[in-house]
Amino acid sequence: MSESEARDQFTGSDEAETKEEATAETSELAAQVDILQEENQRLREEYARARRTQYRRTALALAAVGLLATLGGVALPDARTVLFALGGTGLFAAALTRYLTPEQFISASVGEGIYGSLAATEAALVTELGLQDERLYLPGPDTPNGVSIRLFVPQQSEYERPAPAALDAVFVLTDNEAERGVALHPSGGPLFDEFRRTLSGTLADEPGTLATQLADGLVEQFELAGSATPERTNEDRQVTFAISGSAYGAVDRIDHPIASFLGVGIATGLERAITVETRAADGDRADFLVTCSWEPN
Repeated sequence: MSESEARDQFTGSDEAETKEEATAETSELAAQVDILQEENQRLREEYARARRTQYRRTALALAAVGLLATLGGVALPDARTVLFALGGTGLFAAALTRYLTPEQFISASVGEGIYGSLAATEAALVTELGLQDERLYLPGPDTPNGVSIRLFVPQQSEYERPAPAALDAVFVLTDNEAERGVALHPSGGPLFDEFRRTLSGTLADEPGTLATQLADGLVEQFELAGSATPERTNEDRQVTFAISGSAYGAVDRIDHPIASFLGVGIATGLERAITVETRAADGDRADFLVTCSWEPN
């Protein structure tokens, strides 16, 4: 066998061994990925099962309190009214907790990741188009459920608000250059729709009351913030919300669900164009300040 043939045979043997090793490594990595996916799914199911168990235990505890109070009402005639009322409340709360337990749980980190990707895309869009830092929530085109709200980011520093019909397109390109910009579907739109469906009573059209309703919705209904304290200033033409404990991270990013929900809510309740400005708070009373302002009629 010549030297060249021996070299070729040796090289071919090395290449075969290298391919076998690469194939083995690929198979091992694929097996590890499968194992991790199965483990991830198992952890999700375990987490959901733990949450359901917690709800069931809460329901049992409420039922026990209600039953004891009812039995106490039978045995203690003097306190029968109070005990029967407490018993009925406990049993009713137990039934609600047991049968209204959510079947699916989505962690805040998942929601933060989804919003973070969308915020990065929108921020890049604003930067590449050379748009302004203004964030306006404007009444948009009519829908079967009423007037929609759009997030409008103007192109010019000296801008004018476009007509509602022009906001039906993402790129607002009217003949008037002062009205040009982009119109986005706000992240707070679906949140506000859900809030309005579950709102007891009517949506307020007075700024102070409306701000209190929206702040309660943020904290109590959606749990998007640990606290949200509205403060009225500047002769009712401005409301500032002190936000602490945001579930979705920094609130000063574009169209953050908290700021967006407040902007959409104020714009809908007052039927006006709302400018939303968000900044980090300097003091200890809050993490961020969200200011919703509007022009006089």
